[in-house]
Amino acid sequence: MSDPAGDQPRSPEPVTPEEGVGSAERTRSSRRAEAAPESAAFQAHVRAARAEFENQVAHARGQFDEANERLKERTGRDLIVAIVIGLAIGAVVVASLIFVKAVFAVFALAVAVLGTFELSRALQVSGRRIDLVPQLAFVPVLVAAGFFLDLWALWVLVFVDVAVVVVWRLLGQMSARDGRLYGDVLADVLIGAFVQLYVPFLAGLAMVLLRQEGGEWWVLAFLIVAVASDTGAYATGLAIGRTPMAPRISPKKTWEGFGGAFAAALIAGVLLAWLMLGLPWWTGLILGAVILGTATAGDLGESMLKRDLGIKDMSSWLPGHGGVLDRLDSILPSAPAALALFLLLSPLGAA
Repeated sequence: MSDPAGDQPRSPEPVTPEEGVGSAERTRSSRRAEAAPESAAFQAHVRAARAEFENQVAHARGQFDEANERLKERTGRDLIVAIVIGLAIGAVVVASLIFVKAVFAVFALAVAVLGTFELSRALQVSGRRIDLVPQLAFVPVLVAAGFFLDLWALWVLVFVDVAVVVVWRLLGQMSARDGRLYGDVLADVLIGAFVQLYVPFLAGLAMVLLRQEGGEWWVLAFLIVAVASDTGAYATGLAIGRTPMAPRISPKKTWEGFGGAFAAALIAGVLLAWLMLGLPWWTGLILGAVILGTATAGDLGESMLKRDLGIKDMSSWLPGHGGVLDRLDSILPSAPAALALFLLLSPLGAA
């Protein structure tokens, strides 16, 4: 007879807790051992990728610095710093014009004060006798008059302003008794009057335009066209500029650059007239051409002034740009032109 117990499967041997833990630990160790080469390979791959990325960044930075140095040697300015500062100023201008006119008026006042001070100091260094007290005192008067009063009041105040500046200089010369030549005294008087007419008066005319209904958009439009003209001239002249435009005044300005300014100003003018000012597209051609003319004349005029004074920039207050007035050379002469265009062309938008 067969043993009945032999037909039954044997029960597994019981596993003690210590043996179970040891077995699990051996399994985990085995798995870690199998995964270790894969983990090491992955880490090595990550390190290699990071090193490659760092090398590419370093190479790109080296190329960028090299290009920036070439541009700096050619233009005499740090282009990157200039772009950053330009964008920051542009953001302030655009935001203030769109949201609160008075904020832009305060900003314009500060800029006019700094510009007047820069020009006066540069003239003083060159030997001209410019009285800072009346020069600076009338800046807020003219800018505020443009923003709060009618145009005729601004004209009256600028007449009073120039008269005070002239008399102040004459009285100062009489008290000095230093035997200064008549021609030098006359030059001091005329240049002192020029400072007031060039900076605070033109800034006041911009304020007259600003206070008109919809005037903030016209101010923004002529600023954009002036900046587009400058940028087009700079970029095109830097890329393909060969033929000097006015070598005795500004050797770096070229006719190719002027062509770039012409195209940029007209394109900006047409787009702004059509999309922002609500005017026929052809009025943008007029806007672009007129601002191109005043901006170019202002740029060349200040270049001639700085050459006569023997300086490169009016100051170094704006890194990458020079002085405040170096950024206003194309904007200030464009203000009266923009005001005239507003008076002539704005009725077309309502038609």
